[in-house]
Amino acid sequence: MPPLSRVVRPLRVLLVLVLATLLAAQVAGLPWAVGQLADDGLRGPLLVAGVLVLACAEAVVVCTWRLLALVAGDRVFSAASRPWVDAVVLLVAAAEVLLLAATAYAAAAGAPPGLPPALLGLAVVGAAVGLLVVVLRALLRSATTLHDDLEAVI
Repeated sequence: MPPLSRVVRPLRVLLVLVLATLLAAQVAGLPWAVGQLADDGLRGPLLVAGVLVLACAEAVVVCTWRLLALVAGDRVFSAASRPWVDAVVLLVAAAEVLLLAATAYAAAAGAPPGLPPALLGLAVVGAAVGLLVVVLRALLRSATTLHDDLEAVI
């Protein structure tokens, strides 16, 4: 068994746990947390934004699962991986836009003092993750090109 294949199964177990945690947060945690806000006008929009951000995160987990299937099949350095990586980039960007919109809305609507900075902090983390995925996508494209060139030579 190649060394990389050894990490696929444990990573899948962790992805299942992450997905279960995200679903629990989406169904129970987020509605409770948003319900603690005193302003009724903030609850609805922030709940919708939160549910959509978590849905983006859940979709990233699914894309990662599909990429792991390509790793397990030794096909990650093929054109089949590009749509999944591109989907991750788009999902992270969508979550970023939602977080920034929620931050702006919370600040304009007079949310409790700690909420806009917390949302902005999440947006900064999201931006870092997004940029990291863009760099990894570029590395994957380079590696795929090199892999294809090597296949052609052999």
